Amino acid sequence: QVQLVESGGGLVQAGGSLRLSCAASGRTFSNYRTFSNYAMGWFRQGPGKEREFVTSISWNGDSTYYSDSVKGRFTISRDNAKNTLYLQMNSLMAEDTALYYCAARSPSYLRPSFYQRDYTNWGQGTQVTVSS
Repeated sequence: QVQLVESGGGLVQAGGSLRLSCAASGRTFSNYRTFSNYAMGWFRQGPGKEREFVTSISWNGDSTYYSDSVKGRFTISRDNAKNTLYLQMNSLMAEDTALYYCAARSPSYLRPSFYQRDYTNWGQGTQVTVSS
């Protein structure tokens, strides 16, 4: 099992930037798997909305997917040596206000995915609030 802990959320004015982090840990990391075995993703749930896909990255970072709403403004990256996933968010808008979740795919799958059903481990989320 993989434990995921998000951080970096907060209150920011429209047009501002934030960088989210997701630290991964777990017994499996020390036994036979590493963070690089997992494709990762970010999802978000705004007030009164369903949780939605934001972005995803392959195990080695060579492939990324973005939702149309964040493309060109958000950048996903990872540091496998630090077991950490990042989300750089620029040009934030009020509609980006949401609880942001980090998620890991099953270690059998190394490619990114748009679909929540493909992710087997989830963090508790970090709140991002953008004031207009």
